[in-house]
Amino acid sequence: MTNKIVAIQGDHPSKLKPLTDTSIFLAIEAQRLKYKIFYYEPKDLSIINDKVVANGFYVEFNYSNKRFFKILNQQKLELTQCKYILIRQDPPFNLEYISTTYILDKIKNKVKIINNPTSIRNISEKLYSTSFQKYMPDTIFTKDINEINKFFSKNKKMIIKPIHSFSGNDIHLFQNKINTKLITNFIKKHGHIMCQKFLPKIKFGDKRVFIINGKVCGAISRVPKQGSFLSNMSKGAKPINIKLTHIENKISKLIAKDLKKENIFLAGIDFIDQKLNGDINVTSPTGLKTLFDLSGINLAKTFWEDLKA
Repeated sequence: MTNKIVAIQGDHPSKLKPLTDTSIFLAIEAQRLKYKIFYYEPKDLSIINDKVVANGFYVEFNYSNKRFFKILNQQKLELTQCKYILIRQDPPFNLEYISTTYILDKIKNKVKIINNPTSIRNISEKLYSTSFQKYMPDTIFTKDINEINKFFSKNKKMIIKPIHSFSGNDIHLFQNKINTKLITNFIKKHGHIMCQKFLPKIKFGDKRVFIINGKVCGAISRVPKQGSFLSNMSKGAKPINIKLTHIENKISKLIAKDLKKENIFLAGIDFIDQKLNGDINVTSPTGLKTLFDLSGINLAKTFWEDLKA
């Protein structure tokens, strides 16, 4: 008998924003396919008596209700009873995140896990992009303040960001002079950092490309709010419907092919001014609900059709 349970490992539903959240969008499509949704947080994942278990709850999602989720009953579930597990908690990609991938590795040959926990651990969302650096703006990854000073002298304007952060957090722009004290403290806090030539056309928006099962499936643009250079919707950027250029499509297909080889099923990649910006999201890719609202394209259907196939 096929188990009709989809487990979602994520931040508690009360922290999610139903109007834009991809996890809810995927869950509602799974419900339409008659799957039960079992939800748990990373902290509630364990190995007990050689079994991978989670303390969580069955839940129903409904966009039309004022409270968009209803907890049905709490339970400790052995996760091999599930048909699928979706890893959907937000970064930062820290030791807890890594620990959960090791725990789920134990059952990845018994349950289909998206994305594959070994692959998530092996693919750094920013460092992975170095395989495609010829398609990126000038970029370095370093802790060396002398290299950073040389990079700034060469490019005149640069951004710095942590390698393991997310949602536009902790990103700094330097355009007139470099703040060595800030960068030194930044390195102390984050370790190796990413430095990238600033692309002024970000004011017209970036492009988020959706990759499912090795295919380029759609894209949206996110335009920063007035006076900002951050294109994350969590930072106030406005999404708009767009098409990819020939160059963007070509690069996206190359990356999609490589991600499939790496056993990554769902991913999001970002462009600024037709250049790959180095953020290749494999931990909890977002934007599918926004694409649907803008275009009517339902990639949740594509997701489950390809997964079941």
